[in-house]
Amino acid sequence: MGSCSWSGHGGAVALVVAAVMLFWSAAGVGAIGANWGTQASHPLPPDTVVKMLKGNGFQKVKLFDAEDGTMSALRKSGLEVMVGIPNELLMIMATSMKAAEKWVDKNVSNYLNDGCNIRYVAVGNEPFLSTYNGSFLQTTFPALRNIQSALVRAGLSNQIKVTVPQNADVYESTTGKPSDADFRADIHDRMLEIVKFLSDNGGAFTVNIYPFISLYIDANFPAEYAFFDGSSSPIVDGSATYTNMFDANHDTLIWALKKNGYGNLPIIIGEIGWPTDGDMNANAQLAQRFNQGFMTHIASGRGTPMRPGPIDAYLFSLIDEDEKSIQPGNFERHWGIFTYDGIPKYNLNFGTPNSQIQRASGVKYLEKKWCVLKPSASLDDPKLPDTISYACSMADCTSLGYKTSCGMLDIRSNISYAYNSFFQKNDQDDVACGFSGFATTTGQDPSTGTCRFGVMIEVDSAFSWKLQRARSSSLLMLLLALVHLCLSFS
Repeated sequence: MGSCSWSGHGGAVALVVAAVMLFWSAAGVGAIGANWGTQASHPLPPDTVVKMLKGNGFQKVKLFDAEDGTMSALRKSGLEVMVGIPNELLMIMATSMKAAEKWVDKNVSNYLNDGCNIRYVAVGNEPFLSTYNGSFLQTTFPALRNIQSALVRAGLSNQIKVTVPQNADVYESTTGKPSDADFRADIHDRMLEIVKFLSDNGGAFTVNIYPFISLYIDANFPAEYAFFDGSSSPIVDGSATYTNMFDANHDTLIWALKKNGYGNLPIIIGEIGWPTDGDMNANAQLAQRFNQGFMTHIASGRGTPMRPGPIDAYLFSLIDEDEKSIQPGNFERHWGIFTYDGIPKYNLNFGTPNSQIQRASGVKYLEKKWCVLKPSASLDDPKLPDTISYACSMADCTSLGYKTSCGMLDIRSNISYAYNSFFQKNDQDDVACGFSGFATTTGQDPSTGTCRFGVMIEVDSAFSWKLQRARSSSLLMLLLALVHLCLSFS
């Protein structure tokens, strides 16, 4: 797609964004936030991430769990926090009021009293996604209700609201026009149950909107319609004209709410963004075009045809996560505005005074050492393919592929990339550069063009241990929920 059409107006954009940011801060409405995920083998220290968030003008952060290191780093930061309850905990939250109260006490009251500015609890994450095949249909609303009751009992329901981040697939339009929208037929009643509850309790409807996914799954999707400066043919819906997918998708939700009597329910854009690798349409140029276009769009304060005014949104995502599932696609590990080590992938104007995106500071790296295929290794050796498969199954090879950042590599460099990914993920352990004698270490950086052969960062061992403990705790709660169900049926 080439360079962004707004680049020649950077100064004007900076002034507009900065002015609107000041308005948002003063009025307390609308703001730009970021999703901070931690599914990474070597996450940046939480304090480093918080400094990076504040240094780049973010006012809010959305989390997918309530890990202690993350929450503690957010204390007295001034950042508004949406803390999340993972889907695997919905069952126990739905079936045990005591578990809901304990979760709120530990993960909300505890940090709130310690200076963490928690504003929302996100109950689940896209629980009605069609690919989940109904796994969370029975537990989402009861969990939402119990968490709300726990907040009431803790005396926090006035300052902390509940929400359920939903994928945009929970609503649809039979004609493609927003005004013909309604909630998906198979979940219609459950959606209204949740919507009514959110409305009654002063909550908001949180939705994740991804034009990139539409482009990814539909070869006939008009690419220009995904962007805010595109030249795609607009969609005309009565008196409304839609020149980009975001506005149309957003207003499809508004119409679905309106048709069911909840047209004034507040909306939060829980996730929106563009990946930079792992697919032919995922690169830094398009990500910059999309994200800056969105920032400029919401900075205007115009909103959408059906909902004028400031838009409350969280960009997805802050940092790449090399342990995310790639079942949706190889791009899943590359949504970050920043690389795994906090380096910005492209410039993005957040409205800060210097208008330049700031990288993470004080990042410590392992030794400048890479694992590569030995020059003497034969590509015809029958044992070689198994070593490559093993490396990619245990590490991250999603940057290798057609029109990806490392798609131009030759066969030997492809193998070296796989080996190095495994080597770095395992903290440059000498054993991790064995591969049946095919590999060797080198001090010469094999990176070339857009393909970066990374050197892993050092990890705070205490945080890493806490992260593993948190994940183990989630598994334990899931097992307890299963035991609870078994006892209830006995």
